[in-house]
Amino acid sequence: MLQLALLAAAGLLAGAMNAVAGGGSFVTFPALVAAGLPAVTANATSTVALFPGTIASTWAYRRELVAVAGLPLRTMVPISLAGGLIGAILLLVTPGATFDTVVPWLLLLATLTFAGGRDLGALLRRHLRIGTGTLMVVQFLISVYGGYFGGAVGLMMLAVWSLLDSAELKSMAPARTLMVSAANGMAVACFAVAGAVAWREMATMLLAAIVGGYGGARFARHLPPLVLRVAVVVLSAVVTAGFFLRHG
Repeated sequence: MLQLALLAAAGLLAGAMNAVAGGGSFVTFPALVAAGLPAVTANATSTVALFPGTIASTWAYRRELVAVAGLPLRTMVPISLAGGLIGAILLLVTPGATFDTVVPWLLLLATLTFAGGRDLGALLRRHLRIGTGTLMVVQFLISVYGGYFGGAVGLMMLAVWSLLDSAELKSMAPARTLMVSAANGMAVACFAVAGAVAWREMATMLLAAIVGGYGGARFARHLPPLVLRVAVVVLSAVVTAGFFLRHG
C-alpha cells in the first residue's frame, strides 16, 4: 500500500507538471523504477499512464489544429504513427541491460531539450535551414524517439518545426500535441499487446495524473511560467544525475 501511495503521489505531481510545463515522465519513470519495475516495463507503464492526459489536451485543441510548416496534418500524422510504432518495437526488443545503460543518456538529452525550451528553435533557426523533405524525415526520427522513450519529445518537435516555420510556438502547440498523441498512441497499443505494462501501477498513476492535471491547470494561473520551468529543469537534472550515478 505504501508503494502504491508513492506511485499515486508521483502520478499526481506528473499530471500537474504536464498541465503546467511538461516533463511529467521525469517523475513517473524513476518512481516506477524505484518501485522495483524493470526499466523497460517502467518506461512502457509510464507512457500508458500519461497518455490519457495527452489525448485530453489534443481534444481541447481540436479547433486550433493547423498545418506544420506548410505540411498538412494528413501527412504528418501517418509519419508520427509509423515512428511511434517503430520506437515502441525497438524498446520491446532492447535487452533490459542495454536499456539500463542507455536511459541516463536519454534523460540527459530530454533534460537539455527541456532546458532549451522555446529558445532552442530560435537558436537553431539562426544557423540551420531545412526543407519539407528533411522535416518529414526528422519528424519520423523524433517520433521513433517518442515511441522508444519520449522525454521532452514535444519540445523536440517544436524546435525542429521552427527551422522551417517562424510562427509563434503557441500556435504550433495544438499540432505538437496531436503528433505526440499519435506517436504515443501507437506505443501504448504496442505495449498493451506485448504485455509490457504493469497494469496495477499504471492504473494508480493514471487516476492520480488526471487529478494532478486538473489541479495543476488551476494552480498554474498563480505562478510565473519561468518559476515552473526552472523547477522542472532542476528536477529533471537531479533525476538524470541519479541515473548516471546508479549505473556508474
